Amino acid sequence: MSSTKVILVTGSNTGIGYELVHLLAAQGHTVYLASRKEQAGLDAVSQIKKEKGLSVKYVKLDVTDVSSIKAAVAQIEKDEGRLNVLVNNAGISKMEVQHSAIEPDLDAIRGTFETNVIGTIQTTTAFLPLLRKSNTPETPSVILNVSTDMASNSFMASPKGFLHDVVAYNTSKAAQNSYTIALAKNLEAEDIKVNAVTPGFTSTKLNGFSPGERLLRTARRSS
Repeated sequence: MSSTKVILVTGSNTGIGYELVHLLAAQGHTVYLASRKEQAGLDAVSQIKKEKGLSVKYVKLDVTDVSSIKAAVAQIEKDEGRLNVLVNNAGISKMEVQHSAIEPDLDAIRGTFETNVIGTIQTTTAFLPLLRKSNTPETPSVILNVSTDMASNSFMASPKGFLHDVVAYNTSKAAQNSYTIALAKNLEAEDIKVNAVTPGFTSTKLNGFSPGERLLRTARRSS
C-alpha cells in the first residue's frame, strides 16, 4: 500500500492551516486546502505553488454549512476514493470582542460555538464514512483537532492562565476537547486515531497577528 496519504485541512487558506498544508505537501502527500471563501482558497493554492513549487488541491468547505460539507465529501470521494487524515483546523476566536464571564457577549459565544464546536462535529461526522473506508491496520485513519492551551481547564486555572476575558473562544475550545476525547473513545475499537494538538500561541489572523511563541515554519527549520 502506498505511504502517500490523502489529507484534508479545514480553514487552511491562512495561518497554522496554511503552513500545515505546505508541510504535508512537501512530504509528498495529496493535500486538500479547504476554505469557505473560494477565491481566498484558490489564491492560497497558487501562492504555495509559486513560493514552494508544491501542488495542493482546493475544496470549498464551510464547516457551518451542511450542504457545503456534503459537497466537499462528494468531491474528495469522487476524486480520491479515500481520506486518510482529517485535520479540523477551521475556527474563529472573536478575540476582538472582549467579554468576561460576568459580562458575556452571547452573540459572540453562539457564533464561536457554531464554528468551533458544531462545525467540528458535523464536519467529522460527514467525513467519517470515508475515513472508515480508508482505515486499515497498516494505515489507520486519523482525525486531528487543532486545540489551544486555553482549552485546558487546569492550565486556565493555574497562574499561567491568560486571556480570561475571551470567554467565547476559551469555552468553545474546551468543549471541542471534550468532543475529541469522546470521539477517541467511541472509535477506539476501530483503531481510528483521534487526537488534539496545541501548536502554542502563534501569530495568525485568528488572534489579529499578536506576537506568538512560534510559527510552524520556524519549527520546520529547526527540526
